[in-house]
Amino acid sequence: MCRQPDLTSPEDEALRLDHQLCFPLYAAARRITGLYQPVLQPLGLTYTQYVTLLALWEQDGLSVSELGERLYLDSGTLTPLLKKLADRGLITRERAAEDERVVRIRLTEAGRALKASARDIPARVGACVPLSPEDAQALYALLYKILK
Repeated sequence: MCRQPDLTSPEDEALRLDHQLCFPLYAAARRITGLYQPVLQPLGLTYTQYVTLLALWEQDGLSVSELGERLYLDSGTLTPLLKKLADRGLITRERAAEDERVVRIRLTEAGRALKASARDIPARVGACVPLSPEDAQALYALLYKILK
């Protein structure tokens, strides 16, 4: 007869799912990004395409590497995403005149125009999140503390 392991040992206690910081961050991120899907669907955008456009609406003409840094995305994720946005006519990809290794991302007129249709998205999604404005601001500050 095998002896059952002591699951209350400190080593095993550290492996409990509800003791992992990563898990509620992961699960909450999935839940929040899932709230965007029905709001973005009429615009034909995925969540990642939406945040890419947010960054470009804020500062057009970013290089691919600047955009990747801003969005915390690697080029393997960003390149196909940018291709899809370009195929839809929302952005252009242009080699920089000063250094042809640098590719700049610019909004097209259609990409700029889409901003008007997206103006209510933060409020619509925010209304679905059960946090007070103060709690939301505190969470925002903590998450950016982790990212930095």
